[in-house]
Amino acid sequence: MFLFLILAVYFLPTIYTYVRLKNLFSRRLDKILFTLCYITFALGFFIAEIMSHRADAGAGPARYIILIGYYTLPYMLYLFLLTLLSDILRGVNRLLKIVSTEITRDRKFQAVTTWIIFLLPALIVAFGAVHVNTIRVNEYRVTVPRKSAVIDHLKIAMAADFHLGQITDKEFLEKFTDKVNALHPDIVLLPGDMVEGHRDDGEISEFAQQFRQIKSKYGIYASPGNHESHSRDNKFKFFSDAGINVLADSAVTIDNSFYLVGRNDAHSNNRKSIDELLAQLPGNLPVIVLDHRPTDIEEVSRREVDIQLSGHTHNGQLFPLNFIINNLYELGWGHKKIGNTHLFVTSGAQVWGPPVRTAGDSEIMVINVDFVASGGKGTLL
Repeated sequence: MFLFLILAVYFLPTIYTYVRLKNLFSRRLDKILFTLCYITFALGFFIAEIMSHRADAGAGPARYIILIGYYTLPYMLYLFLLTLLSDILRGVNRLLKIVSTEITRDRKFQAVTTWIIFLLPALIVAFGAVHVNTIRVNEYRVTVPRKSAVIDHLKIAMAADFHLGQITDKEFLEKFTDKVNALHPDIVLLPGDMVEGHRDDGEISEFAQQFRQIKSKYGIYASPGNHESHSRDNKFKFFSDAGINVLADSAVTIDNSFYLVGRNDAHSNNRKSIDELLAQLPGNLPVIVLDHRPTDIEEVSRREVDIQLSGHTHNGQLFPLNFIINNLYELGWGHKKIGNTHLFVTSGAQVWGPPVRTAGDSEIMVINVDFVASGGKGTLL
């Protein structure tokens, strides 16, 4: 049923767009050529997904075929949206007579309209391809009860959703590492989806070594995401190679000052409840939770959790999907305080699938935590 819904969401708009755009061509040969090109673009993303799971997907021409295939998905999205917008404007014009019939039927007007419909999606995708590799640092400051903590301040660098795969740019990861080190964080926290589960090659080892260049006082900690569950036999080998400590439904005490709790992904069959995890904590220290999906926000906010860090949503990644994300989740991106719990959801350091971002930023969240005698309200710096 889920697969049927996914296919319906993709192919129904695809069929609508094809039927509408085919009418722009008058000659039979033009219609045939358009049909062939359109079918290729419509299937491009699925071809790329199939190829990306092959062992040799990152080598030679296959890498570029996958890349081109991924670009077709956002192109088809914006082609559909522009076609729909064109039909809406045409309908409005028929009612209000803003533009005369003589102009709308003019060949030059129709030619310009056709070029806009086909070229503007390509320009949007090109913008998104550049924007995705621009890392933004978004900084916050919050206060939480000190309890028995021996430190006054904690600087967290948080990022998620790297989706390290065949088309991941090595220079991007180098840039990320340099930005994190320039922030001089006390701790680096990564709530899930670091690497595609089927990856197990030399390139992924290079990514792991890059993460070892990150420097922080307390080290790097991560919780599993849903893409780590698409796993090889040893799904956490990348983390150990990268010097990243994985917390899978487990907790550690950091510097006698706070508890760090990492939860399994929400779709994990053996995921523990937040109550089970908190019951394991022996003393009275601030609690920071890593949970890949921001799905248990209300439940967590009613517990003794001071901060929860999540990812997964990508802030929609492609406009206007960010509006859907913000309706699906209590918090689709950013910071929100519910009760005494500060909740943070990052839009991700990278993206899934198409290396294109037209909603939100590729970001590192910096969270400055002040441990004080009583709680306070978080503020954006």
